[in-house]
Amino acid sequence: MRAMLTAVVLGVMAAASCLAQAQPYPSKPVRMIIPFPPGGATDLLGRLAGQKLSERLGQSVVAENRTGGGGNIGAEFVAKAAPDGYTIMVAGIPHAINMSLYKKVSYDFATDLGAISQLATFPSMIAVHPSMPVTSMKELIAVARNSPGTLNYGASPGSPNHLVMELIGVMANVKLVHIGYKGSGPGIIDLIGGHLHVSSIGFPGAMPHVKAGRLRPIAVTSIKRSSLLPELPTIAESALPGFDVTSWYGIFGPARMPAEIVAKLNAELRSLMDSADIKSKLAGVGAEVETNTPEAFSQLVRSEIARWAKVVKASGATVN
Repeated sequence: MRAMLTAVVLGVMAAASCLAQAQPYPSKPVRMIIPFPPGGATDLLGRLAGQKLSERLGQSVVAENRTGGGGNIGAEFVAKAAPDGYTIMVAGIPHAINMSLYKKVSYDFATDLGAISQLATFPSMIAVHPSMPVTSMKELIAVARNSPGTLNYGASPGSPNHLVMELIGVMANVKLVHIGYKGSGPGIIDLIGGHLHVSSIGFPGAMPHVKAGRLRPIAVTSIKRSSLLPELPTIAESALPGFDVTSWYGIFGPARMPAEIVAKLNAELRSLMDSADIKSKLAGVGAEVETNTPEAFSQLVRSEIARWAKVVKASGATVN
């Protein structure tokens, strides 16, 4: 009798296991970890993609902000999550920078997180206070050379906007003084107030102040001009040939996710990002849709980690 009961129990467990495996993905809500505070570009993109992904998957994609450590806390959480497709995150260029900027990071962006698909790119602008006697990057660099160490800029330590200014310093061979802020908002306020000379700022945060005349844009950080300000030249064409910094973001999960789940998410994400609605909303904040395969996205991650390691080393930038 005992043997028969054991056989029955084992049979039920096996049947339940087979049933669970047979259920199509996803069979329950998916967590979308956003490693930065609400209101920024990462939060905007993550919630927008999550909402559309919910509609396509037929399951809720629940956005959850896990902030801190320049995005590292959220990334560490996802890296340690079960690789079953039910915990994913939006991440990007800040995490590639973090691999060399932070002295201690408990995860490897290239190996502990699995790339699913890039989603979009966000350029930034170089803006100065209107009282600054410069209207171009060449003039800004000239002032920095004539008065070494006197021009300051504001940025969150380790952010793309921080490294943009460091890269300008390296390529132009000038010294710009970094003033650290906990977020882009306070830095913009100080730039408007004349407490800072110049900063790299994302288009969403800068455009209202540019339109009101409180900030003067002098260049775009990307390799091509922005459709929001087509008259504004790029840094590459106006002063530093080859300069190109465009913030990129995409969706990741824990490493070793099943290939079929990665393929499904990649297909759904690329399809939804191709919609006119998504493109229109992103264009309104100066962003452009850009998707790719998991393999191509993984290659981008590795190349960006190597690229920013060189910039961090050359500039001496660091975050404890």
